[in-house]
Amino acid sequence: MTELAVKVEDISQVKKKISFEIPWASVKDELENVYRDLGKKAKIKGFRPGKVPRKVLENYFKADAEGETITNIVNKYYWQELDNRGIVTLSRPEIEQNGLKENTDFSFSAAFETEPAFEPQGYSGIALEKVNISVSEEDMENRLQEIRKMFATMQDVDEGRQAVMGDFATIDFSGTLDGEALPELKSDNFLLELGSKRFIPGFEEQIVGMKSGETKTINLTFPADYSEKKMAGKEVIFTVAVKGLKEQKLPEINEEFIKNFEKYNTLDDLKNDVRNILEEQCKRQSNAEFQNKIMEVVLKANEFEAPPSLVERQIFYMMSDTQKRMKAAGMDEKSSMELSFRMHDQFKQDAEKTVKSFLLIKKIAQKENITADDQDIDNHIKELSEIHHADYETVKSAYHDEERMDSLKSEIIQKKVFDFIESQANINAVEKVGMKQEEAS
Repeated sequence: MTELAVKVEDISQVKKKISFEIPWASVKDELENVYRDLGKKAKIKGFRPGKVPRKVLENYFKADAEGETITNIVNKYYWQELDNRGIVTLSRPEIEQNGLKENTDFSFSAAFETEPAFEPQGYSGIALEKVNISVSEEDMENRLQEIRKMFATMQDVDEGRQAVMGDFATIDFSGTLDGEALPELKSDNFLLELGSKRFIPGFEEQIVGMKSGETKTINLTFPADYSEKKMAGKEVIFTVAVKGLKEQKLPEINEEFIKNFEKYNTLDDLKNDVRNILEEQCKRQSNAEFQNKIMEVVLKANEFEAPPSLVERQIFYMMSDTQKRMKAAGMDEKSSMELSFRMHDQFKQDAEKTVKSFLLIKKIAQKENITADDQDIDNHIKELSEIHHADYETVKSAYHDEERMDSLKSEIIQKKVFDFIESQANINAVEKVGMKQEEAS
């Protein structure tokens, strides 16, 4: 009797192919089982159920029976082999087979993606600069101004006054490219804060100086790297009508202002709380920037391929997040969806980096036996409940779902890996006052 023959090939760092040769005797047994089940269910005129001869069944159901046999065999041997070898797949298998032939062994192959196999290196004893950020007076002033804006009132500007930066203009606008009116460049009753930089450079600046009821033509050249390719680097002519102008009236931050809050008794209480919150943000920003530096160094030391299926999954998450943010900014669902899908290729590089970072952290954790135990999970949930001022049990109940718990464990392991790398690194600490991001040189 012929034995089952199996061959495993590495097509690439992230793709394998398993080829099978199944003995005819095993194929025949499975085919018999399929016809037996068919015979019990088949309804053919002139025959009682369960009494239909095999030859008659073959006349009616040969293609279906052989197709089901192939499916059963592929599923049985493919998953059995993966289990035996401890292989974890990331994608559905691409099956190749040429059908069944009488008295002939059945051959098929299954190609699939896997995580890349590599030994992580270059993460111990690395030289790094860590910037410790502290709160500046400018940070304090900016945050207090943001709080003021939360209690701002809106009122119409004086009749005849020209628009200035900071005003809120209600506008109708439409744009043409090479004489063609484009629906994605048209909107009515759009509320735009002048100076918010929501539009391409030059648009908001040219509305400054307009009055309510005035219409103006604006010529603009779209940036060369604009996400919508057909408009990138092209000149577009906008017709803009200002239908209304409003200005913000901000309250003074004084002891009277404090009456808006139950938790503060004095102005100093508010300022102290703002400073504490900003100090926490400084700490998170310092840690995030430091972790980015770690990943840049360690990724450079480890060359490996990112599985395409994981990259595509990450791109989908990024497109979904983009669509949500565009909808929150006032864009309709159809336009936000179309625009986010058009950004697919732009997301690819960042998605690959995210996937590689995830896989590299996972490999380092495995090599260094870094895990998330019950105590780690409990401590992390306590931290979350304190940060969000929520009840411990309420936060814990949110992680009963297995997928969310796996995500939490990954988050804990990631932090522990970064802590491990930091403990092994040669760090040069640098002090910086102010949260403002430095311009890239």
